[in-house]
Amino acid sequence: MKQTGKFKRFFLHTVSALLAFSTVFSLAACGGNGDSGQIGGVTITIPEGGYDGSKQTIKFYHSMGQRLEPGFNSAVKRFNALYPNITIEASKQGGYDDVLKIISTELMANTHPSLAYCYQDHVAYYNNYGVVATLDNLIESDIEITRADGTKEILGLTDEQISDYIPGYYAEGRVFGDGLMYTLPLYKSTELFYYNKDFFTQHNLTPPTTWDELETLCARIKEIDPACIPLGYDSEANWFITMCEQLGSPYTTANGVDPEDFFLFDNETNHQFVAKFAEWYDKGYVTTQELYGGYTSGLFTASSGQKSYMTIGSSAGATSQRPTADSSGNYPFEVGIAPIPQVNPDRPKVISQGPSLCIFNNKKNPQETIAAWLFAKFLSTDIEYQADIALNTGYVPVTTAVMDDPIYKEDIQKADGGDNIAQLSIDICMKQSNNYFVSPAFNGSSEAREQVGALMQYCFAQCVSGGEANMKKIKAAFDAAIEECIYSIE
Repeated sequence: MKQTGKFKRFFLHTVSALLAFSTVFSLAACGGNGDSGQIGGVTITIPEGGYDGSKQTIKFYHSMGQRLEPGFNSAVKRFNALYPNITIEASKQGGYDDVLKIISTELMANTHPSLAYCYQDHVAYYNNYGVVATLDNLIESDIEITRADGTKEILGLTDEQISDYIPGYYAEGRVFGDGLMYTLPLYKSTELFYYNKDFFTQHNLTPPTTWDELETLCARIKEIDPACIPLGYDSEANWFITMCEQLGSPYTTANGVDPEDFFLFDNETNHQFVAKFAEWYDKGYVTTQELYGGYTSGLFTASSGQKSYMTIGSSAGATSQRPTADSSGNYPFEVGIAPIPQVNPDRPKVISQGPSLCIFNNKKNPQETIAAWLFAKFLSTDIEYQADIALNTGYVPVTTAVMDDPIYKEDIQKADGGDNIAQLSIDICMKQSNNYFVSPAFNGSSEAREQVGALMQYCFAQCVSGGEANMKKIKAAFDAAIEECIYSIE
């Protein structure tokens, strides 16, 4: 299989990292306390009366692109109609990792924002500085606040609001090993199985429900089109982590003491699934983003040359999985979307991604922290904002009440594999809302993700000889990945 120059450069780095144990540090390893433990968050003292109506400025760091900005700006206007003295100073800082890097620098100078986009491993890093507000007492508060329009709300979340969250998304706030709530979900994405519906219909093929069915399907498609790569999978790390969850096999834990306690993925079950998928790669059944040299949607939507007929990628990227329409607006083929394959369809597990919100405690001005909470709660629970996210961006809303919104219900009925592919993506995501999971977050979890992704790439490219020699290579790769993870937090 032809590989790109990008892969060759990455491959050289990966071999060095995995087999020579080169010194690779992730930002999450540079914790303020210098060890694998966590200082943790801050339980704030809620002022009497909650929010006192004073003027507060909320510095909010995010990574919203153009698709998200109109809905966000409308939400800010609605929030300010309720709380005119709370000014939202929103600032795009680049991508998610850029937000992490900038805040990491500002923490040292105490110039960090009040509120930020975050992934859970970002919060695990911030916890080394003891600045993230834990949300439990805010969520539980029944203090009544009168808003500018005369309506009232309690400071915390109502039972109805809590039950309305998609369970897996809400649970992400408690993955830090101490049982405390650190984040509220904002909007999410997951992985979906995209397929060429016209090709499947022509050849009487059916989307797979299990990985075994997918293997059989890849073999059949390879018979039909020997030059193709039947399947593209964008994220090697997601694939590894998802298999651990579906198999019930250990990956990581946030409840370690010594560095080696946190990383559990070196086990026989995981060796076997990596060996299986390396064999798929050797047979030409699959490629991945790094091995291919770009998002595998490029193969899936290709109009000529080598192509694929299936791809697994982000739900938020549904429009990128749609081929380019011709001058008449017709698409070369219709895209079908299904849930990803499972080890056990009766126990489905699908990875949850996308930003949450964390609040940084202001010890000198608790009203700022309360104001940040009110805005975070508004974004997370406002049906109009959540519906706008779903219908105009392709990201998944975090509350189920959106499904009863009249505009949402009308628009989602248009879902198809062409012009309205984003709606089709959202529809599939909401129907599997009980299946989402997120991995434990701790100082070192981002390194684990990086290492298992590199491990998959290395084993696909190198571990194809079969037999005992092949398994020795795979075991050596796992040993090296574990070593890198431990080294990153020692």
